[in-house]
Amino acid sequence: MSQTDTLPPSGLKQLWLKWRFHLNILLILVPLGFMPKYFADASLFRGDSGLGANIIQGVQVGRWTLDLAELRDEAPRAEGPAGYFKAFNAACGNCNDGAKAIYLRVGKPRSLRAAGTIFFGAPARMGTSLPIPPRTRPDADIWITIEGWDGKMYQASVPLAKASPATAAWLEKQGGNK
Repeated sequence: MSQTDTLPPSGLKQLWLKWRFHLNILLILVPLGFMPKYFADASLFRGDSGLGANIIQGVQVGRWTLDLAELRDEAPRAEGPAGYFKAFNAACGNCNDGAKAIYLRVGKPRSLRAAGTIFFGAPARMGTSLPIPPRTRPDADIWITIEGWDGKMYQASVPLAKASPATAAWLEKQGGNK
């Protein structure tokens, strides 16, 4: 008997040995297809490409002016049992002198305790996730509330359809049936 008698490799093993190099190249090329979106998102989060979509400039709230924009031009996202949320960004150049906190809410706040979600971040680029109540009408307003260090509350409103046309269209489609 000869000790060099071996079985030929199976068909699957031959296929693997022939194509493994090409599959490794594919594993490198597929992530490269997602790189443009990654770099666009990174630029948006750094602030290099602006505040976001549908920028409303020069909203006057008391003695302060700020720019408001939705992060992405899309319908609100479901965040599990908490409901639907929409991300907004704001920039306030003169909020360092006298502004304690900035809030955003759908509908007019009854008091400072119900002022809405607070913006966080540096005054040049702040962000918040605004909850969208299920029965919101498409013609509703979003209210910006600034609490001053003097204890006073300053408010301004922006139509939701102007701040986020995608959210207004989504609300039209929902029909307030939730």
